[in-house]
Amino acid sequence: MLSGDHDLPDGIGMARLAWTRLPTADGAGAEGPVPVPASPSSAGYELFAGGVESLDYEVIENYAYREEQAQRSKFWVPYYVMLKWLFSLLIGVGTGLAAIFINLAVENFSGWKYAATFAIIQHSYFVGFFVYVVFNLALVFSSVYIVTHFAPAAAGSGIPEIKGYLNGVDTHGILLFRTLVGKIFGSIGSVGGGLALGKEGPLVHTGACIASLLGQVTCGCAAGVAAAFRAPVGGVLFALEEVTSWWRSHLMWRVFFTSAVVAVVVRSAMNWCKSGKCGHFGSGGFIIWDISGGQEDYSYQELLPMAIIGVIGGLLGALFNQLTLYITKWRRTYLHKKGKRVKIFEACLISLITSTISFVLPLMRKCSPCPQLETNSGIECPRPPGTDGNFVNFYCSKDNEYNDLATIFFNSQVMFYSLAVVTFGTAVPAGQFVPGIMIGSTYGRLVGMFVVKFYKKLNVEEGTYALLGAASFLGGSMRMTVSLCVIMVEITNNLKLLPLIMLVLLISKAVGDFFNEGLYEVQAQLRGIPLLDSRPKQVMRNMSAKDACKNQKVVSLPRVSRIVDIISVLRSNKHNGFPVVDRGQNGESLVIGLILRSHLLVLLQSKVDFQNSPFPCGPGILNRHNTSDFVKPPSSKGKSIDDIHLTEDELGLYLDLAPFLNPSPYIVPEDMSLAKVYNLFRQLGLRHIFVVPRPSRVVGLITRQDLLLEENGNNVTTELQSTSGSAEWQNAQWQHTSGASSS
Repeated sequence: MLSGDHDLPDGIGMARLAWTRLPTADGAGAEGPVPVPASPSSAGYELFAGGVESLDYEVIENYAYREEQAQRSKFWVPYYVMLKWLFSLLIGVGTGLAAIFINLAVENFSGWKYAATFAIIQHSYFVGFFVYVVFNLALVFSSVYIVTHFAPAAAGSGIPEIKGYLNGVDTHGILLFRTLVGKIFGSIGSVGGGLALGKEGPLVHTGACIASLLGQVTCGCAAGVAAAFRAPVGGVLFALEEVTSWWRSHLMWRVFFTSAVVAVVVRSAMNWCKSGKCGHFGSGGFIIWDISGGQEDYSYQELLPMAIIGVIGGLLGALFNQLTLYITKWRRTYLHKKGKRVKIFEACLISLITSTISFVLPLMRKCSPCPQLETNSGIECPRPPGTDGNFVNFYCSKDNEYNDLATIFFNSQVMFYSLAVVTFGTAVPAGQFVPGIMIGSTYGRLVGMFVVKFYKKLNVEEGTYALLGAASFLGGSMRMTVSLCVIMVEITNNLKLLPLIMLVLLISKAVGDFFNEGLYEVQAQLRGIPLLDSRPKQVMRNMSAKDACKNQKVVSLPRVSRIVDIISVLRSNKHNGFPVVDRGQNGESLVIGLILRSHLLVLLQSKVDFQNSPFPCGPGILNRHNTSDFVKPPSSKGKSIDDIHLTEDELGLYLDLAPFLNPSPYIVPEDMSLAKVYNLFRQLGLRHIFVVPRPSRVVGLITRQDLLLEENGNNVTTELQSTSGSAEWQNAQWQHTSGASSS
């Protein structure tokens, strides 16, 4: 509800009424930058370790923005909505094609490798071993070389970085086109080279990179999961539960649409490949754990061993997170600092160890006779060399035998616990879904074998327990519940197992949370990505906003600043936001808005707004810039102060910052609870909040009813972030600011 005065002041005028004086340092005048004590304001140190910085999710309502809002026609909103849906379609198609390309390449490389190896070991075991090792080394070397020399941000799964991006933190390079290329070809080399990792995590990063080209990163994350598991609903829930910090119903529809498009593209490709046109691909590149014809029911007696599986998953998952944390921290501290050659050598050494283990261990296991299979099952025992599937004949004396250890190792989607711990953190694209599934299914099947022997009268299948073990390890490591539950149901095609999967996930997550945080949170901390949790810490409820910023030194800029002073401020500190102050009628310093470092760099590089006069400029300058001029490309470093080259004459000119600042940044009183500030900061996706003394005057009060705006008689939508008349607003603006500057 507004006050009785119907003449609404503009942004800067409102700031003058609401904000109180800021003390000025001794000797600082209107001609230079103003150092302000820390207590009344906060510009924030948002450059963090590891080359990350906060994102600007807040709309900067400067003059250029308001002009564009006023000039938009009534068709702009439906056009914008249709454009977003078109982008969602393109993201789904692009991510689906990228997933098909990665799977096709991995399966064919693996098929050629296994076919050559099995053919050679029939004549010479050692020559076959040599060929197998060299093939893996070549693929892994190509992967690590691409990452170290072409796309460093493509290392790892990329999920912690994407989660940080959607939480408001930009890690330089994670969404660049070269990262996309490096992720695709690096994943082919690392997974095809037999390392103990999967391609499902990198597919999430790949989808995000494709989506960032069209400004829909969340849709890309969901598309990556949908492509990896053929689980469109699981992809939507993964984006909601694991990576996003802000969610809206409109976004839900677009994410769901994108995931559905991915599912259609992937299924169409798989149907096309069944005709044999994809080489060794078939359907083996996608995780399909169809147990729809498996165990029909379960008894209450089985709940105890199933709960034990959940406890084991929580313990092993927490241990996995802690071990990978220690090893990755040691690797970053002592190993990777020595240069690219060390990273390449490390990856190749792990490849050699992995190849040796996977080739030697099957020799320690006797071959087993092939089981009797139905003629129309489509399963062969032993399987043909170079194809994906079970029942591998590895150095068996008879043709109708298979080696179960070789069946585990000679597939493109497997390995086990210790190898996964050591491999995770190398300079290659790496995911942990598939290793987690294989680790969990191993102990799950062991429990299932015990249940079969103990409960002899029950219709128990070991495969069901293997599935529950896989779910429990993923839940204990990644701490996902809803999305992981749906993913497991979608890839198994058995809805009857839903209560059991829910049970083991809840137990494994609870056990894991008792020891440490989830895998992606741990890796985000290790990479220096400052994620904001959904809830503030309890200690924040006993702190005020003033307590949080009392150790900061904030540097402000006068409204009309000398170019040389702006350059000096940008070079002398790493702030990304600066309060802009002006002189009031009584000569006191008043904050009139916030100017971003990136905007200052754009203005300094363009030079079109420089002026000779130290007084405020006129309104004619407003048409020189569009809002797109100030947009920084996703994941890029943007402009740097080192990119600015000015002459001596230009350094002596002036720049009026009023047209380009944010005249209405978010402000909080200095005695507000820090927990409340935390919630405001996170829920609105802010980068800066001004902390000021408590305002002394109230100009109005807004309720829910005031925000329910209707369309007017001219059928023009009234928006909260637009103005009804740009010219009138500007004229009122110049009257306010000019009156204060001339006094």
